[in-house]
Parts: sequence; structure tokens; C-alpha cells
Amino acid sequence: MSDRITVFKGDGIGPEITDAVLRILDAAGAGLEYEIFNVGEAEYEANGALIPDEAFESFEKTRVLLKSPITTPVGKGFRSLNVMMRKKYDLYANIRPAKSNAAVKTPFENVDIVIFRENTEDLYAGVEELVDKDTAHSIKIITRKCSERIIRDAFEYAVQHGRKKVTCVHKANIMKISDGMFRDIFYEISKDYPQIESDDKIVDNVAMQLVMHPQKFDVMVMPNLYGDVLSDLTSGLIGGLGLLPSSNLGSGYAMFEAVHGSAPDIAGKGIANPTALLWSACMMLEHMGKMDCAARIRRAVDQVLNEGTATTPDIGGTAGTEDYTAAVISKL
Repeated sequence: MSDRITVFKGDGIGPEITDAVLRILDAAGAGLEYEIFNVGEAEYEANGALIPDEAFESFEKTRVLLKSPITTPVGKGFRSLNVMMRKKYDLYANIRPAKSNAAVKTPFENVDIVIFRENTEDLYAGVEELVDKDTAHSIKIITRKCSERIIRDAFEYAVQHGRKKVTCVHKANIMKISDGMFRDIFYEISKDYPQIESDDKIVDNVAMQLVMHPQKFDVMVMPNLYGDVLSDLTSGLIGGLGLLPSSNLGSGYAMFEAVHGSAPDIAGKGIANPTALLWSACMMLEHMGKMDCAARIRRAVDQVLNEGTATTPDIGGTAGTEDYTAAVISKL
């Protein structure tokens, strides 16, 4: 695999946290070369394209993308760039690990949950139609192909990472055909992994259980919309979206991004937390086989969080993005 990657700077706080992460990667000796592009709302207003053609061409060449947050208008305007990228490159597996850090105090301890979210269909794909001026339909699509591959990936991950259990999350009590098929496929595939405990839970029950007994969950696999909602919930268990990384993997392409939004309300204030994008970059390094470099960065971040003198306001500190970045680099 080449050491050249594509970088989308995004908008809002995107450029700030991207610059911070690239500085840390360089300081850690990642040895990467970057093809950097401005994308998103600002690029759309300036040049009429959300993503320049040359940015697509770069990703199609490097096949590895580090993407910072991009603003998506609510209820109007262009469709989510995330949804478009996932569908265009069939980035079907969205993996979001949420792990407690002792330095970040929350009401919950020992949370260690990995969500596998199907990324290309279900309601979240945004297949909608206006039947008449008073009636809108949003179409839920579940297919065997997409269900099988995300469920198998979740079990394979459990095996490779020494995990004990995979939980299927669904609403098959009501959506008996669509979610029922997802659940049935889960139990079909679970037979190939007898060493891994498997169970299923209804999504509303999971939401309750996560804030009562999050330690009961290990690896979880679910359709697209539930994955979007519950992964934000798990970020709250560990201290917020500023600490939740993610990868979007397909058969030929890989995109790594923070789960949080572009936070335009704090853009330019120098207080954004780059940790989620940095840990996403660590997942990228591991994908590229640079395990030692990723481990060094993770240790440096842990040291900075444990000391607590250079943490950003979202996790109870008073430091800015620059102070945090410098502190991580000093640990490296």
C-alpha cells in the first residue's frame, strides 16, 4: 500500500482539526504524503462543486481518505456528502469504537463497545419521494447482500480482536420483513462462529440498556439508521463526540473520519478538540499496517488526557486546539 493519502479539509472546524492532526502524524513519523483538498459548503459556494473532480480522482488513486467534518444543510440544500461518498465507493462498513478513558470522567466506567453500522441502505440512505403536497414517503431498503457482509465483518472483527459477543440490533417486532430479514441473516451467519456468543435486542431496549449497563455490550451490528443514533449515544458514555473515531470500509476504498459535525458555532475560535479525527487517523494507520506509529500516538494522547492540563473545553479543560496539539507532539 502506498504512503500517499487523500485529505478532505471540510468546513466549520474541519480545517483547524485537520491541520492539527497532520502535524501530529508528521511528528509521529507516519511518513505519509498528503493530497489535500477543500470540500464542503464553502467550496460549493466558491466554485459550485461540493467536491472538486480532482479530489475524487485523488481518492480513486490513493484509495485512503482522511476526511474532516462537512456541513450538511438540514431539510434543504445538497444531500449529505457522507451519504454520497459511502454510496459512490460502496463504503459499506462503518466501524465506530467507543472506549472509556480513565482521564475523561463520565458516569460510566469500563465502556468498550464497537458498533458495526451498515452504511449504504436502510432509511438513512435517503430514498424519499413526495407523493403529494401533504404526503412524503421515505423508503427502508434492506438487502441480503448488504446485511450478510456487514454481519460477517462484525463476527470476523470479534474473532480477530478477541471479543466475546456480537449483538444484533433491530426493530423486527414491528418491521417484521425488513428488520426480520436482517435478524434472520444474523443468526444464519452466527452458526459459522460458535466460539462467539450471539444475541439480538430491539433498538429501543438497547438505548435504555446502554445508559444503564453499557458494560454488557461488546460488538454490536445493526442497520444504518440505528447505527447512526446509537453510536452518538455511545460517544456520550465516554465523554462526547470529540472522542469517537470511525472508519468507513469497502472492498477497495477506506475513508476515516470523526463522527461529529462541523460545529460552525465554534469554528475559528481555536478551541476545537481534534481527538476524534486523530484517533480516526490512528485507525487509518492501522489499516495501512503502521501499527507502531498508531500505538505511539494513542499513548501520547492518553498521557495528555491523564495530565489534564492541555485538554479542550468539551472535555472539561481550558486549553485551545494549538495547546493540545503541542502537548501531544511534546509527548511524542
